Amino acid sequence: MAAGAESSIFRKAQCRRFKGFSKEKESVWKGPFYFIQGADPQLGLIKAWEVGDCDNGGDEWQKEIQLTEQAVQAINKLTLKPKFFVLCGDLIHAMPGSPWHEEQKSDLQHVLKGTDPSIPLVFVSGNHDIGNAPTPDTISEYCKSWGDDYFSFWVGGVLFLVLNSQFFQNASSCPELKQAHDHWLDEQLAAAQQKSKKHVIVFQHIPLFLQSPEEENNYFNLEKSKRMDLLQRFEKAGVKAVFSGHYHRNAGGMFNDLDMVVSSAIGCQLGEDKHGVRVVAVTEEKIHHKYFSLDELSDLTINEAISDLFEVNVPNVHL
Repeated sequence: MAAGAESSIFRKAQCRRFKGFSKEKESVWKGPFYFIQGADPQLGLIKAWEVGDCDNGGDEWQKEIQLTEQAVQAINKLTLKPKFFVLCGDLIHAMPGSPWHEEQKSDLQHVLKGTDPSIPLVFVSGNHDIGNAPTPDTISEYCKSWGDDYFSFWVGGVLFLVLNSQFFQNASSCPELKQAHDHWLDEQLAAAQQKSKKHVIVFQHIPLFLQSPEEENNYFNLEKSKRMDLLQRFEKAGVKAVFSGHYHRNAGGMFNDLDMVVSSAIGCQLGEDKHGVRVVAVTEEKIHHKYFSLDELSDLTINEAISDLFEVNVPNVHL
């Protein structure tokens, strides 16, 4: 299959707006809804982790294909459809320009093509998708394949912001792109303070923190000064939750009333969690969420969870 051959089937974000939803129709609250968040299908990491060579060892990815297919099939079977399915980065393991990058990308797009077309797919860039030190070329290639690397959209009166967290980590090779991202984020957060909305929710690949805002710096979180700056700006703008991946384990914590949610992977697990996704229920007052293994992802468990998380009967959920 030619690289990028499947990319046209996705309603990609362009001009910093996601094409899957109409702002005019979706900027008004219509009642509770839910969406599904996944992270790190990362085709190739399971083999690379098994052989102990994460730089060069990811030459097989059939296990990740099967896991992603399982996720897609389970979501498709749900009678109560989620508003969207968001993948929070590290879509594939091979870095841009490295062996298997194009093949992994093409195979993942082929699997995701099977998603029910009534469920929009939202893509978030991860460090393996654009590089640990992204360049204008790697970001441009990502955007051609998956859509803009940062953008906003409205669903049911809730403002969603999709960020490129690699700009917070290492933008040494693309300072002008980082500056544009920072300017856009400033505008979005300033506008969020003025707009009528129920909630603001952020998606990014790298967590702000794993358990505590005060924790030490490590590979899986953002550097502390950048982290605290973002947390304070997010809180001022009314951000209620930040959803991320990257850690390949479930984690998270609170910064005052802001919920930092770290979801484990669809693909390779680095802890004791099972391959899975997170169900996120949005009510007028709260954002509820629960992680499900792929084996648990069925109508029965989802309906029970929705009823519990929404604190309302399933038939009252807005679709």
